[in-house]
Amino acid sequence: MRGMDRLRIGTAGIPISTPGRGTLEGVYHVRRLGLDAMEMEFVRGVRMKREMAENVGRAAREVDVVLTAHGPYFINLTSEDPKKREASVDRILSTARVAWYAGGYSITFHAAYYGKMDHGEVYRIVRDALQNIVSTLKDEGISIWVRPELTGKATQFGDLDELLRLSQEVDMVLPCMDFAHLHARSGGRYNTPEEWREVLTKMEDVLGREALDNMHIHFSGIEYSGKGERKHLNLGDSDLNYRDMVEVWREFNLKGVAISESPNIEGDAILIKALLEGRTL
Repeated sequence: MRGMDRLRIGTAGIPISTPGRGTLEGVYHVRRLGLDAMEMEFVRGVRMKREMAENVGRAAREVDVVLTAHGPYFINLTSEDPKKREASVDRILSTARVAWYAGGYSITFHAAYYGKMDHGEVYRIVRDALQNIVSTLKDEGISIWVRPELTGKATQFGDLDELLRLSQEVDMVLPCMDFAHLHARSGGRYNTPEEWREVLTKMEDVLGREALDNMHIHFSGIEYSGKGERKHLNLGDSDLNYRDMVEVWREFNLKGVAISESPNIEGDAILIKALLEGRTL
């Protein structure tokens, strides 16, 4: 598996200020902005062909930008419809394949919903599906981090304990740590240095230092209610104590990729990168 030398900061998709809208130009513009990562957003479907993915990968290597990918929103590994479950598996596999062709570091996705099912049964279904996905990828010679995302609503599979357990039980799996979702899912907790230290210490205790050296982070501001996430906000428009959050990242010497999902994706990415480097904007 690919390791990381530092915590790289990037955008969820092509930066808004990119001249033109192609992924290739997005990679070059990320570097012009002083950032060093970009998440390919396949949220409406994986439509990038292998040749284009390989071209994007060459461009990313040329300018030292690390690529990740976000799978389609239509994934639900616990759907009552067997065809939808099968399609969800295919979407995760397609995301991993294209990211691999592009030399990507990691993929992430929203794995499932609880619906009316027992949480333990949902966990077992997701675990078994991921074991099959990882087995298929290994058979194809693909080695990439596969990451269920920490989700923002209590109706969605993916709280911290579930993701840590999955990471213990399934090879090539680690969490995608969405700090805004963590804050929203808990109804406003996880917003202090002490709480973030608790989370990262727990990750290290359960998964070892490898997890902190191979992070895939999402960040943004967030609006939430008692039921969890409502919508993403710019950091400055939210109650997330992002400056303290970054200080805890620095304290734990996190490595990997941190992706801005704020509406102003590059603005907040540039802000977080400056804070991470001890600069102020």
